Amino acid sequence: MPQNIKQVIRREYLKCVSEPVHFMRKYCIIQHPQKGKIKFDLYNFQEKTLQEFCDHRYNILLKSRQLGISTLTAAYSLWTMLFNNDKNVLVIAKDKDTAKNLVTKVRVMYSNLPSWLKTKVDEDNKLSLRFMNGSQIKAVAATSEAGRSEALSLLIIDEAGFIDKIDEIWTASQQTLATGGDCVVLSTPNGVGNWFHKMWVDATDGISEFNFIKLHWSLHPERDQAWRDEQDKILGPTMAAQECDADFLTSGQSVVDPKILQWYKENQVKDPIERSGLDQNLWVWHQPNYSKNYLVVADVARGDGSDYSAAQIFEIDDLEQVAEYKGQLSTTDFGNFLIELATKYNDALLVIENNNVGWATIQTIIDRGYKNLFYQSKDLRYVDVDHQIQSNRYRSHDKNMVPGFSTTMKTRPLIIAKMEEYTREKLTKVNSIRLIEELFVFSYQNNKAEAMKGYNDDLVMSYSIALWIRDTALRLKTEHDNLQRALMDSMLSSNKGYDAGFSKGKIKPKDNPWEVNIRGKSEDLSWLL
Repeated sequence: MPQNIKQVIRREYLKCVSEPVHFMRKYCIIQHPQKGKIKFDLYNFQEKTLQEFCDHRYNILLKSRQLGISTLTAAYSLWTMLFNNDKNVLVIAKDKDTAKNLVTKVRVMYSNLPSWLKTKVDEDNKLSLRFMNGSQIKAVAATSEAGRSEALSLLIIDEAGFIDKIDEIWTASQQTLATGGDCVVLSTPNGVGNWFHKMWVDATDGISEFNFIKLHWSLHPERDQAWRDEQDKILGPTMAAQECDADFLTSGQSVVDPKILQWYKENQVKDPIERSGLDQNLWVWHQPNYSKNYLVVADVARGDGSDYSAAQIFEIDDLEQVAEYKGQLSTTDFGNFLIELATKYNDALLVIENNNVGWATIQTIIDRGYKNLFYQSKDLRYVDVDHQIQSNRYRSHDKNMVPGFSTTMKTRPLIIAKMEEYTREKLTKVNSIRLIEELFVFSYQNNKAEAMKGYNDDLVMSYSIALWIRDTALRLKTEHDNLQRALMDSMLSSNKGYDAGFSKGKIKPKDNPWEVNIRGKSEDLSWLL
C-alpha cells in the first residue's frame, strides 16, 4: 500500500511538472474577496493565457481589471520556481505595496500546497521568497535601477502603463534577460503614447518580439452588459472605460479626448507640400495668400537639449494651420528665422513665449526692428487691444508693456483650456501629424497638463498660445475697431448734410464722408479708424 501511494505521488508530481494547468487547478489555493480560500479553478481565457506564457518568451497583456491575471501570473511564478532549480523571478510594480501583493499571492499558494509538493524555504519575508533549490521571487518598486544587475529567469512588470520612467527600467532589465529569461508585461490601458502603449502597438504590428494578449471584460463568464453598465454608475464613464474596456483611446487622462484626436488624424492630417528651412523642419501646407492675415506663435528652446523650438503659423480668420516648425536652432538663429517667416506671411503678428531663453530670441527680433511684435501688459491683468498689437517701435519704451507672451501659473491653465475647447469643438484645421502626436501624450500628470515622461509638448504650447491670442487679443481688437467705426458712422450720419453742427447752413454731400468742416476748416477724420 505505501508503495502504491509513492507511485501515485510520483505520477501526480510528474503531471504537475509537465502540466501547469493541472498543478494550479488541483493544488493552488487562492483568496477570493467574497468566498475566502478556494481552489484556483481557471477559466478558459486564463488557461489560454497560461499556454501563451509557456509558448512565448515575451508576452504583453492588455487587460481589464479583476480578471485574475495577477493571480495567474503568481501561480505561474510558483510553478516555475518549484519545478526548476535556480530560477530568479523579479516583480516590478509602480509601488512597493503593489509589488508585494503578487509575492503574497505566491506565498499563500505555497503554504497551502500538500507537503510532497513543497520544498524547503531558505528565506521568507514580505518582499521575497527563496527556496533551497536556488529559485526565488523578489518584488521591487519601480525605479530607474530596478532590475539592473539581476540575472533573471522571469521578469514581471505589473501595471506597466502607470509606471514612471519605465523606458529606463526596461532598458536596464532587458540586459538581464539576455541569457534567455522570459518576460510578462501586463497592464490596464492608461492613454496613448506612453511606453506600454508603444510596446503594445509594436507587438500588434509585428515589429517587436512580444506576443500580445488582449483580455476584455466580456471574457469573464460571470459578467454581462448589466455588470458593465453598473461599472459606469460606480466608477463614472471615464474610469469605467479605463478599468474595463481594455481600450487605449477611452483610457488615460489626456487633455484632449483621444477619440477627437483620432478624428483629426483620419480627416485632417496631411503631408506638407514643402519641407524647408535650415534643417528642413519647416513644414508648409499653404503658401501666403496676400488677402489674408496670419499669426506666428513661437516657443523657444535652448537649442542644445532634449526640447525643441517650435512655431505655429495659422490663418487668423479660418484658423487653419498653414505651416509649422519644430527643430533645434540657437536662440539668435531662431529669431532671424521667425522674422523671415512672419515677414513672408504678410508681416504676421509675431508672438514669442518670453520665459527663460525666449528673451534672447525676442531681443534679436527687437534689434532688427520687426514691426508687428506682440506686447503684453506686465501685470497680466488686462488685454490692451490698442497696445498689445502695436509695433515694438511704439511700445518698447512703455514700462507697462513687455514683449512676448508670458506663460505663468495664471495664464497656463487659460491657454490650455482654450486649446482643449477649440480642438474638442473641431474649430481649428490642424494639418500636422507632429502636433496630433504631441497632443496624444499631452495629459494630466499630478493635476498639471504636460507631456508624458520622455515626450515634448513644444508644438502643443505654441498651438495653445496661438488659439488664446486669437480668441482674446485679436478678437477684442476687432471688436474695438468695429465699435469705433460704428461710432464714427453714427456721428457722420446724424450730421449728414450739415457742417458737423458748427454751421447753420446746409452743405453739399462730400465724396469723402470722413471729411468734415470744423470752424471753417476741412478736416479728414479717417485717422480715427
